Amino acid sequence: MDGQHFDVIVVGGNFAGLSAAMQLARARRTVLVLDDGKPRNRFAATSHGFFGQDGRAPLAMMDEASRQLLAYPSVTKLGERAIAARKDGAQFIIETEGGTALRGARVILATGVKDILPEMDGLAERWGRSVLHCPYCHGYEIGHKPLGVLATGKNSIHQAMVVSQWGALTYFTQGQFAPDAEERATLEGYGIVIENSPIVELLGASPALDGVRLADGRVISLAALFVASRIEMTSPLAAQLGCAMADGPQGPIIQVDDFKQTSVQHVFAAGDVSSPMSNAMLSAASGTMAGLAAHRSLFMA
Repeated sequence: MDGQHFDVIVVGGNFAGLSAAMQLARARRTVLVLDDGKPRNRFAATSHGFFGQDGRAPLAMMDEASRQLLAYPSVTKLGERAIAARKDGAQFIIETEGGTALRGARVILATGVKDILPEMDGLAERWGRSVLHCPYCHGYEIGHKPLGVLATGKNSIHQAMVVSQWGALTYFTQGQFAPDAEERATLEGYGIVIENSPIVELLGASPALDGVRLADGRVISLAALFVASRIEMTSPLAAQLGCAMADGPQGPIIQVDDFKQTSVQHVFAAGDVSSPMSNAMLSAASGTMAGLAAHRSLFMA
C-alpha cells in the first residue's frame, strides 16, 4: 500500500470519519480510512439519542458501520495510527506509525480529542459509567436520582443548570469556582444546592457511584457526577498541516467553515476535533458534511 493514491484520506474511524467516508464511497471515489481503534467514546457502554440506534454499544455501532462501508469496493480501511502529514504539490502525504506513506488529493481530519479529567482517585475508572459529561447522552438512565456537577471552570455553572433538569443537583465548587451573587441566585432558582467543601473521595464499588466524601468529612449520596473535561488533540496532523485553531469552551478545536473546510485548502475536519458540541449524532452529521464537501471540491473549481 506504500505510496498508493486515494481521492480522499479520512483520518479517524469513529462516527464522523465513517460518515464522511460513506458519502465518498457512494460517490464512487477511492477513499482510505485510517483508524487506530481508540475512539473517545470507548469508555461508554451504550450510546443514546442516536437516530435508530438508541441503547446500542458505540463499538458495535462502529463495527456495523465499518462492515457496511467496506462493502463498497472503492473503500480501504487500515488499522494504523497516522503520525505525520504534509503537502506535496497538489497532493497530501500521510505517514503511519507502521511506516506506510499514503497519498491523497483531499484529507478529512476526524481524529477526535481526548478528555483530560481532574485528578481525583476513582474518577477516571468511572468515566463514561457514573462520571459523565453529557446529560442528553446518559441523563435519562439516572434521572430522578441525586446528581452532582464537579466544577472545573466557569462553564460548569451552565452545565449545572442543564443537568438539574434530570434530578436533584448539588454543584461542587471545589473551593475554586464559586458563583457570584447573581449566579448564586440563578442556581438557587433552579433548586441547585451549592457546596463549597471540596470532594476528596468517590464512594462505592467502581464503576458505580454511591456518593462522595467532602474535605470536611461529610458524605453526600450521589448516583452520578457530571464533569466538564478539558480536551486535547489526539493527533498532531492538524498542526503539521498548518490548520488554524479556535478556542473552544473545553480546549482548542480546528477552525472550520460551514462546509467543514479548514484554513488549509482541501483539508477538512469533522467531529469533536472541530466542534465545541460533543454528541454522536452531531459528529455523524459533521462527517456527512465533510464528505460531501470533499467530494464537491474534487470536481468543482
